[in-house]
Amino acid sequence: MSQSASSGERSHTNRLIHETSPYLLQHAHNPVDWYPWGDEAFQRARAEDKPVLLSVGYSACHWCHVMERESFENPATAQIMNDFFVSIKVDREERPDVDAIYMDAVQAMSGHGGWPMTVFLTPDGVPFYGGTYFPPTDRHGLPGFPRLLHAVAGAWQSQREGLLEQGKQVLAALDKSHLTAPSRVALDETVLEQAFRALGRGFDPRHGGIGAAPKFPQAMTWEFMLRMSQRSHTPEAAHMAQTTLQHMADGGIYDHLGGGFHRYSVDAEWLVPHFEKMLYDNALLARLYLHGYQACGDARYRRIVMETLEYVRRDMTNSQGGFYSAEDADSEGEEGKFYVWSLDEVQRLLGSDADTFARYYDVTRQGNFEGHNILHVTRDVATAAREFGMSETDLDALLARSRATLFEARSHRVRPGLDDKTLTSWNALMLGAYAEAAAVLGDSTYRDMAVRNAEFLLTNVQRDGRLLHTWKDGEAKILGFLEDYAYLADALLVFYEATFDLRWVTEARRLADAMIDLFWSENEGVFYQTARDQADLITRPIELFDNATPSGNSVATAVLLRLAHLLGEPDYGRYAVSVLQRVRDLMVRAPSAFGHMLGALDAYLATPQEVAIVGAPEADATQALLRVVFSRYRPNSIVALRVPADPQPAQVIPLLADRDALDGQPTAYVCENYACQMPTTNPDTLAQQLE
Repeated sequence: MSQSASSGERSHTNRLIHETSPYLLQHAHNPVDWYPWGDEAFQRARAEDKPVLLSVGYSACHWCHVMERESFENPATAQIMNDFFVSIKVDREERPDVDAIYMDAVQAMSGHGGWPMTVFLTPDGVPFYGGTYFPPTDRHGLPGFPRLLHAVAGAWQSQREGLLEQGKQVLAALDKSHLTAPSRVALDETVLEQAFRALGRGFDPRHGGIGAAPKFPQAMTWEFMLRMSQRSHTPEAAHMAQTTLQHMADGGIYDHLGGGFHRYSVDAEWLVPHFEKMLYDNALLARLYLHGYQACGDARYRRIVMETLEYVRRDMTNSQGGFYSAEDADSEGEEGKFYVWSLDEVQRLLGSDADTFARYYDVTRQGNFEGHNILHVTRDVATAAREFGMSETDLDALLARSRATLFEARSHRVRPGLDDKTLTSWNALMLGAYAEAAAVLGDSTYRDMAVRNAEFLLTNVQRDGRLLHTWKDGEAKILGFLEDYAYLADALLVFYEATFDLRWVTEARRLADAMIDLFWSENEGVFYQTARDQADLITRPIELFDNATPSGNSVATAVLLRLAHLLGEPDYGRYAVSVLQRVRDLMVRAPSAFGHMLGALDAYLATPQEVAIVGAPEADATQALLRVVFSRYRPNSIVALRVPADPQPAQVIPLLADRDALDGQPTAYVCENYACQMPTTNPDTLAQQLE
């Protein structure tokens, strides 16, 4: 976070001081007369006949902090803004709808987008000019921000008709941007195969990942690859996924001391990251590595899952079980300072272990990042042990104690800033990660974390039956978006399979029904991002493309397909098929933007393997059956359980109807395509049936 204003400057406050967003609060002491998003700002703009300057960013955004220091803390620049504009500051994580609309506008006007985003609007909210970061003086082909402000203010006075006409054209483009006709071609495996081949053409065989620098984790793309390897037993898909997972885990994008992943790598080798850590990345990647562990049994992936979840438990969880949003890249005004090391530091702290540690993690005198070292792995433990003349066991032990020593030393450094707001959608992603880890790894700690988070969300971010998007310091606000409903419903269905508490299915169904009621467009055949009763936007956005997080439409599609199978209610599937048909051709043309939707299509085309278990969930024999079920990667399986004396689950989940325990022993039934195999109490027999 920005360590911005001096004590003298901080005497000034603006309206953002009353907000809860850490990002907005960072700007509360700027000399800019900031408004939060809302009617008050637009009413003033209309009353004073001024254009609106909309600035959008987020707490962990490095260049957002730079623009704040250079421009928004500059009294002269702030005076220009105050004289000629009504200025609105938005946290894109709090208002993804506002961000989506105006990012589309900026991309339409300039051909590119990013954050910080700077958009000039009419008093009615219509964008007529925009860009991203602007420097304080003319630089690299960009106009200096003060010069730009004067130019826009002048044009508003002397060339207004032209600006208004441009705004109309942009608004018309926004209204049409999401319109895609349903494909007339059937939904079939050719979509998956064409997407797989297209992604394969961009694969980096040396370092993994797609394309060159900068390189993003793209967890949803690799989830799709794991699905393809399972669907068609394609060795190329498994190889691409495993190569990527291993290189990311070895690279500097992974925090080898504290666990968890940074946002992305600025190079093709995964070495130098942008150092911010986002909750959503770590949720998506924890589940990806968990699935990688199920698919290929590599214990290194299991370790990454455990370290990532421990990082979130330790550093990103509030006292009530909610998860924080992000940690900054910067500390003490320097990007990455918290994470990097000099050789002298390593030698001083590790003593006789330093040389081996430095060779393994590539710590050198010259460094690999601005004279310092980002820890990364250049060889596996077996190879390193041979080179170092050590056993693998001894090397593992040396590295473990060395990491612990450096982690302890690092804990005394100034930490990066923390964005401690709690977002419902991102929390749901992490809830799903803990829930699935509890089922797969059999760790009660993960189940307890999931219980606390689920209870926190259902208690704190609901009002009058509606989900709210954000919570901080006891205050929940902003009506929930499609992603909040879809992500949480998905997480609760995953959580059901970790606990078999019917409450979570009931809650997931309630959320799905509300999601259809609030967001579905019968005309478009897809879900809107905003609810039907939200009225503070110039257009109603639809998000179809996966970005850093999966689109609400893709998760909603997967949730509804799962509910259709689990509850035996095919009408849920009608909505899912409509969305899939609408984006079918887009998935073929741009598969990297539809990783999660491709997974939903895979689920739609699959014949789900249904597993019904009758037995007390805590019984050892039941647990033995469940370990078999969750030991392998089965992305399209449906698992349900009932206790023999409890008839209620069978009334909700048809798969459980007429299932009884054999001879009073926990029993598994494996069914597929309306046909079931013989029930079994034997884990080995169950494993054979599942294969």
